[in-house]
Amino acid sequence: MDSCMGAVMVKRVLMIAYHFPPVSGSSGVQRTLSFSRHLPEHDWQPIVLSVHPRAYERRRDDQLADIASATIVHRAFGLDTARHLALGGRYSQLLALPDRWVSWWLGAVPAGLKLIRRYRPQVLWSTYPIATAHLIGFTLQRLSGLPWVADFRDSMTEEDYPPNPRVRQTYRAIEAAAVRRCAHAVFTAPGAVRMYAQRYPERSEKTWALIENGYEESIFDEVSSPPSVDFPRPLRLVHSGVVYPNERDPRAFFDALANLRRAGELTAHSVQIVFRASGSEEYFGQLLRERGLEDIVRIEPHISYREALAEMLAADGLLVLQASNCNHQIPAKLYEYLHARRPILALTDPAGDTAGVLRRAGIETIAPLDSATVIAAAFQDFVKRLQAGTVPGASEAEIARSSRRSRGASLAALLEETIGR
Repeated sequence: MDSCMGAVMVKRVLMIAYHFPPVSGSSGVQRTLSFSRHLPEHDWQPIVLSVHPRAYERRRDDQLADIASATIVHRAFGLDTARHLALGGRYSQLLALPDRWVSWWLGAVPAGLKLIRRYRPQVLWSTYPIATAHLIGFTLQRLSGLPWVADFRDSMTEEDYPPNPRVRQTYRAIEAAAVRRCAHAVFTAPGAVRMYAQRYPERSEKTWALIENGYEESIFDEVSSPPSVDFPRPLRLVHSGVVYPNERDPRAFFDALANLRRAGELTAHSVQIVFRASGSEEYFGQLLRERGLEDIVRIEPHISYREALAEMLAADGLLVLQASNCNHQIPAKLYEYLHARRPILALTDPAGDTAGVLRRAGIETIAPLDSATVIAAAFQDFVKRLQAGTVPGASEAEIARSSRRSRGASLAALLEETIGR
């Protein structure tokens, strides 16, 4: 029987999510975590079905306290094939289709059925990029008959993604099954919505929904802005988060910096650049050594989420890298950048969705990621404007619109539509 809060009937949603505290190293954890925090404001009680923490490659406990006390969390059996089922460092690809966490399906389906029988949720919700999450959502929908919202976030497949043909074929099968069975498919960028509407024209326009990522204001409120430090000192620019070698290839940016240095326009005393938790550290370190930039660009390790936010607030400027092959994607950290109210230099295709968000916020400091010449000119101009204090920040209207609380309201409205209320 549903519980009541006063005269208001509390509805329940079973949320299937791999990325949930204590996982570390993915911005995806913030999406499910914030939805679970804000859905109760709209009379939805979240029941989170996640994986046992042993499956996570990296763990941090700092965000466990951010899970709301009213949130029901069940962590089902699951292993990482690469770490738990390998012999001599090798494993069969069949044990890693659609991904290395497919064993989670074995634990999550029976666990999900028990949760459904006990709590009687009105709707299922699962979130990619771990494809097994949608496989679990599909199976539970078939077995329970409950309506299902599939949160794709970004595109699950493209012409050459995933690069392995067998994995791509498996992903496409799960994607097609999800689109066929779900009540709504949710994406975080308008370009992805258009892509899927064209790919699956048999589904009605009402199938597709846009709920962007955002920032968690309550956590920002806990992070103190550092005191300002007077010049002269090096300007400090920060890129926070993963830099994918293909989708956020920094080589043209590094070439631009090397050219500026050779021309005498850039020194380690004028600018310091931090790539925080970039991944591929060895590869990027080699690129920097080849260009003689180790004293200007530093590759720094993971820190806690709150420490990362504090670093954004302390920076003189923030960097965005997004290649044109990701024009239909928007980095989740972009919304945290907006709330940090620091100047932003975006190296991205001006025609892409990332640039669209920035322009909507009043930010025009944008240059394509693949042109060292254009980047060098844009970087020089950005630095001069930083020193003069003339780089405009994001509009307050766009900052307010981009809060996770606002996104939670959007999801609640979609859930209401899904159950026909």
